[in-house]
Amino acid sequence: MTEAAAGGREERTRAVPTAPLPRLEPVTLAGHGIRLEPLSAAHVPGLQGVVADGEIHRLPFAPHVPAPEAVEGSVRGLLADVEAGTRLAWAVVRAADEQVVGLTTFMNLALADRGLEIGNTYLAGSVHRTGVNTAMKHLLLTHAFDELEMLRLEFRVHHLNVASRRAVEALGAQQDGILRSHRILPDGSVRHTVVYSILAPEWPGIRAMLEQRIGRRREG
Repeated sequence: MTEAAAGGREERTRAVPTAPLPRLEPVTLAGHGIRLEPLSAAHVPGLQGVVADGEIHRLPFAPHVPAPEAVEGSVRGLLADVEAGTRLAWAVVRAADEQVVGLTTFMNLALADRGLEIGNTYLAGSVHRTGVNTAMKHLLLTHAFDELEMLRLEFRVHHLNVASRRAVEALGAQQDGILRSHRILPDGSVRHTVVYSILAPEWPGIRAMLEQRIGRRREG
């Protein structure tokens, strides 16, 4: 048997844990100038300011971003999911001034297969391209891969949301495919969903890249 064939066989037969992960519990994640706090009703006023900052609730292809008057109901729904054990949700807080600047979640939890989706994320317009998104993703990916020992993290993006697709690709995520005519959106348009993923063996290289990016921004 050739070395390449042996390596391929080993890859196919390598054992992974078969016991489902236990229920995921909310935890605070901190570093790189931000803090991810488990979402609570106390974050509603801050998140109302977030969606008004740059009017990000009006951005195309982002129906998950609520209008200011809908934030309370949106948070209530997210907290119900957290209580049911189907999601984790965080408010993103800037450490320098304790300002709420965004929201993010772990969703579509597949605990038996050690996978989840990072989604329903939004950030205030004023912190776009300031390094907050990179810092947030570093914290989330570290928690998922290093602490929860996930095998796969997924991102799903509207096919026309070019900015979000480029941001996900810049993380090093690989495109798995496109779910065609996947969703009917509130305005009646049809969304094709682009699916990306990062696998556990890819994480060390992506972690090093993100840490270099964070370090360069800190030095600058």
